[in-house]
Amino acid sequence: MMSKTIIVTGGAGFIGSNFIFYILKKYADYRIICLDKLTYAGNLSTLKPVMDNPNFRFVKADICDREAVYQLFEEEHPDIIVNFAAESHVDRSIEDPGIFLQTNIMGTATLMDACRAFGIERYHQVSTDEVYGDLPLDRPDLFFTEETPIHTSSPYSSSKAAADLLVLAYYRTYGLPVSISRCSNNYGPYHFPEKLIPLMIANALNDKPLPVYGEGLNVRDWLYVEDHCSAIDLIIHKGRVGEVYNVGGHNEMKNIDIVKIICKALDKPESLITYVTDRKGHDMRYAIDPEKIHNELGWLPETKFEDGIKKTIDWYLNNREWWEEIISGDYQNYYEEMYGNR
Repeated sequence: MMSKTIIVTGGAGFIGSNFIFYILKKYADYRIICLDKLTYAGNLSTLKPVMDNPNFRFVKADICDREAVYQLFEEEHPDIIVNFAAESHVDRSIEDPGIFLQTNIMGTATLMDACRAFGIERYHQVSTDEVYGDLPLDRPDLFFTEETPIHTSSPYSSSKAAADLLVLAYYRTYGLPVSISRCSNNYGPYHFPEKLIPLMIANALNDKPLPVYGEGLNVRDWLYVEDHCSAIDLIIHKGRVGEVYNVGGHNEMKNIDIVKIICKALDKPESLITYVTDRKGHDMRYAIDPEKIHNELGWLPETKFEDGIKKTIDWYLNNREWWEEIISGDYQNYYEEMYGNR
């Protein structure tokens, strides 16, 4: 296979960094440029394993900074752009919607304008199943397909949906070769400890309360991060231009059940679980039907939840330094703001 240059935006974040590791391991002659603003969820120490790789380059910049983005395109002449860069925490979007609109919509537009100016083989937008809204708990037969109407609940999901529509408009209006993937909740190594699974692992290991929204009955479809990376790899190389692909794990779990699995695995009492006031507009159930990507590209998730959660817990046990550094930082203040007064 010919060598390609890929710009991965948001590559110092959770899924982006895992994608970089995946691609560098699989394609020995690919060049990867990570473009990341290093906001609170971007962590440069995550990329330590590849910093010395001659096929890897890190650039600190904001995808909204047109001048920086255009300069990078001029220097690197990328073949493929994979856009992970996004503000993604729903609670934060409820507190401050503006930054989500800026990064998630205007940043996407800036990247696509650069693609138009310099020419590329593929622009890929990493989206979320949250653009579909939610499904009722009493209808386990219902799933999100690519035809499900967009029905957003939070400023976060609205900004991601707006970006998706913009991407499809650039395809239709300008003929930009685009694709979009909408994935379910990811979990695995290097997951920032504000999200459910890493937060519960970190708190349980420190014998701190495990804050669960409402009664913890919300259901999510969980996808091991490496399975997500393999799906994006297939889409950018073989997926049809102008198409949306849903990427799901068929691993539906209630939040409370996940917390109990973590308690058991770490030999911690369930008495650590504390129920906090539910999130505003909290979606009840997400579930993806990944039939299209399976039929067209042969993709299936390989990791069962019980295996993936074990691997994830082991990773957090073996990499305490990584997440303890995060928790000891400014993150604490934010954590108190979000959960202290519930």
